[in-house]
Amino acid sequence: MFPEQWEYHVAEPINDLVNWMLHTFQGLFDGISSTILTLLLFLNEVLTALPWWLYIVVICVLAWFTTKSILTTIVLMSLPLVIGIFGLWELAVVTLSVILTAVIVSIVIGIPVGVLMAESNLIAGLVRPLLDLMQTMPSFVYLIPALMFFGLGRVPAVLATIVYSLPPVIRLTNLGLRQVSDDVQEAALSFGATRWQLLKEVRVPLAVPSILAGVNQTTMMALAMVVIASMIGGGGLGYEVLRSINRIDVGAGFEAGISVVILAVIIDRLTQGLAKRWEPPTS
Repeated sequence: MFPEQWEYHVAEPINDLVNWMLHTFQGLFDGISSTILTLLLFLNEVLTALPWWLYIVVICVLAWFTTKSILTTIVLMSLPLVIGIFGLWELAVVTLSVILTAVIVSIVIGIPVGVLMAESNLIAGLVRPLLDLMQTMPSFVYLIPALMFFGLGRVPAVLATIVYSLPPVIRLTNLGLRQVSDDVQEAALSFGATRWQLLKEVRVPLAVPSILAGVNQTTMMALAMVVIASMIGGGGLGYEVLRSINRIDVGAGFEAGISVVILAVIIDRLTQGLAKRWEPPTS
């Protein structure tokens, strides 16, 4: 057994630190919570107001635009009908609103951070260990700070999802910008492009496929967090899966789980197809 006299617990100092932060930065936390809640409620109202058949039409148009495949389009536009048949359409819309909120915030934060990393090796060196920590930490751990600072509900669920899904879009934005050919950049500079023009007109457009791949991975990770986030009030399909597990209801769990998979497949295929359309021609 480990010697008891060597033990030292940090639980009490951490609790004191959290209480101090909650008291000192209450306005900041309230502002973050209010902003995310406003965006979440807006998206939820919009998605709820849309008729079910309009989702099918939108998926059909996007699938054809991104894939140009009749079979893929038919399959993708048919999959949401399965969710409706299972009676989980409203829960799927709630899940979609949580995912979209997390992805939008992740993009707003992640792409600028990725650009800064590509522009500065110092910033890249400081941010990279943090991203490594975020990606290696068990997903359940993300629930702890969300609970400490924001309690239970959809807002902490969204925040936990953001922290979990943020690294890919940052990494792939940085990678895409750094992989832009030096010859292309030198050609732009030789024509008198400034550093800002080089970034805006050359590097970012050429890095779009990599950035969109990062958005795709961020979205997939947000979907992967759905069930876990439901433990702190995320709701939606994740809560249905969690409730089925608690009740040992295999059938209901299967329906909810398949519905999550369907959402993942649709979003993955559409975002991948969009990224491929931005890829430069090979010849």
